[in-house]
Amino acid sequence: MAKFQGIDYYKLDDHFSEEELMVRDMVRNFVENEVLPDIEEHHKEGTFQKDLIPKMAELGLYGANLPEKYGCANLNNVAYGLIMQELERGDSGVRSFASVQGALVMYPIYEYGSEEQRQEWLPKLASGEAIGCFGLTEPDFGSNPGGMKTKAVEDGDSYVLNGAKMWITNGTISDIAIVWAKLDGVVRGFIVPTDTDGFSAPEMKGKFSLRASVTSELVMDDVRIPKENILPNGEGLRGPLGCLTQARYGIAWGALGSAMATYETALNYAKERIQFDKPIASFQLVQDKLVTMATEITKGQLLAYHLGRNKDEGKMRHQMVSMAKMNNVKVALDTARVAREVLGANGILDEYPVIRHMMNLESVYTYEGTHDIHRLIIGADITGIEAFK
Repeated sequence: MAKFQGIDYYKLDDHFSEEELMVRDMVRNFVENEVLPDIEEHHKEGTFQKDLIPKMAELGLYGANLPEKYGCANLNNVAYGLIMQELERGDSGVRSFASVQGALVMYPIYEYGSEEQRQEWLPKLASGEAIGCFGLTEPDFGSNPGGMKTKAVEDGDSYVLNGAKMWITNGTISDIAIVWAKLDGVVRGFIVPTDTDGFSAPEMKGKFSLRASVTSELVMDDVRIPKENILPNGEGLRGPLGCLTQARYGIAWGALGSAMATYETALNYAKERIQFDKPIASFQLVQDKLVTMATEITKGQLLAYHLGRNKDEGKMRHQMVSMAKMNNVKVALDTARVAREVLGANGILDEYPVIRHMMNLESVYTYEGTHDIHRLIIGADITGIEAFK
């Protein structure tokens, strides 16, 4: 068994299937043995643990909820969520890599692509033979993707793409990019091999968050791709937004893993740290902090669990995903900050994972839809009035 036991105050383990628990514990052990020993060094150096790519593929973690016929594990969505939870306990960057590969690259090919595209790319992506990225956000358009400037123009038997994307996870190390561009004014998705002339993906440096993750720009200067590289079944913003729903679902679970990591660190520290001749866990104010963390994590777990069951039963709506992503990332960020308080000055040292998770979560709080945007999505749903326009 892994050393990490997690928090299960409401006995959710009793409601997971044997397969779901087996998958969770497999990834939990993987994180314990393969991620945690080196993650602080990679965070410090600003590098991604590339040796994890084939290891995660071997465990079937890429596109794990997609069909076996494409080389995927065909797990249910609760098991997939538990994978994301455990990976993010290691680091948000590790979960981001797997999340982008599965939810933002494999999913659009599966959902919006042709059968030929599925057969060509999904097995390669599932095995880690190919790495992908997702190009939607632009320098001037984040929360308003419909304003994108990247354009595709039909030219004979090709499409020619021009534009730029920003904040792209995996971009510099990817073999293909799922690029969203306007074709005759309509948003469409394209499979763009990254070795195509005119395509470049410089890595973005100077990050204080997600340092153990590759973040890139995508620059397209007359990038010519064959017509068969367009995703035939996704027109308009429903295509990229449908992908984001899948990724946000994974984040709702992943954030809990980060929260569980910082909570456990704070709890163990409070039991061991002696002040005034007794452990600080004996003081009322410290107990209050620990109780708040445990309660909020438990509420987040219940949200994620029921969201997963609804997804597996075909009852999930994207507004439900917004609520879980919004709530659980906020819970995780607040938990990291309170854990930092419990650890005092030690909370800023890389001897403990708290400050790394706290900085990572500053990005998770705003990517895949900012906290405020998700509140507006839910607000529009419950009032019937959109506040975006």
